[in-house]
Amino acid sequence: MHDMINYKDLGLVNTRGMFAKALKGGYAVPACNFSHAEQLQAIIQAAVETKSPVILQVSDGSRKYIGRTLLRFMAEGAVDYAKELGCQDPQIALHLAHGVTFELCKSCIDMGFSSIMIDASHLAYEANVALTGQVAEYAHQFDVTVEGNPGIRMYGIESDIFYKHRQFPNPEEITDFLTKTGCDSVVIHKRSRNSFNKFTDFDENGRLIPPLLSLNELEAIERQLPGLPFALYGTSKYPPEEAETANTNGCALKKAVGISEDILRSVAGSAVCKMDIDIDSRLAMTAAIRKILIENPTEFDPRKYLGPARDNARKLYVHKIRHVFGSDNKI
Repeated sequence: MHDMINYKDLGLVNTRGMFAKALKGGYAVPACNFSHAEQLQAIIQAAVETKSPVILQVSDGSRKYIGRTLLRFMAEGAVDYAKELGCQDPQIALHLAHGVTFELCKSCIDMGFSSIMIDASHLAYEANVALTGQVAEYAHQFDVTVEGNPGIRMYGIESDIFYKHRQFPNPEEITDFLTKTGCDSVVIHKRSRNSFNKFTDFDENGRLIPPLLSLNELEAIERQLPGLPFALYGTSKYPPEEAETANTNGCALKKAVGISEDILRSVAGSAVCKMDIDIDSRLAMTAAIRKILIENPTEFDPRKYLGPARDNARKLYVHKIRHVFGSDNKI
């Protein structure tokens, strides 16, 4: 049995202050998924270089992959690493993405997470409210912030059903959800898939569907609920140059289309205070690794291909922070 570990003792922060500053400043905080040391190094290097706050985002699967005890020390090490690189006051949160049970959320809170997403949108509304409220009540005892999902119908293919329309919850539904659950922020949009296939939804004529955002609906909600921070998932661009490098060196990725970075930059200036980076960083790392191994077939030292993969991911994070999130020079 582990003793309770408070994230503050690890040097982490929750997202409350991050989001308040982001709302005022017209930018979004990058939520960078990671599952190994090279990714974490790249994220912290980029955040320090750009003077950006950052959310280290971990799924249940990544937590299991890393090991929950090791993850705690990696998060603490990330704060010390940022200081070592020259950031005197790192603004780093550790966030659980897509938590689906109270037990998982409690376990993460007890082991040093500073922010929790409880995604109970697959449940009936009242059950969603009850579970989200239960997580928020527990989390708030330890000043851990909670992200809830009131439920969203998505555009694209989900469970073999083709939706022609994307629908946000309306302001009244969001207000009801917030009042009943007490959560701190809400997921306003996510794609129907978290896999590579989310970029390859086709319309009835066989054309790729660009995953555009319903900006008018977002603006209407923002006007009626001022000051409420929103989180956005599924914001990958799918960089074509990285895909081309990967495919040139033996990968077999499908042709795909992601969300325009211009659109994401305009969204980052709204009430959307948090956007994720996941698949794009995986693609950047994979492209670098494949190129090195194809060009140097005798190479077997992992440092020789994981190091350049880390550097390529760092460049991607720096680009996103400066040109998409707008969170540079905010520390």
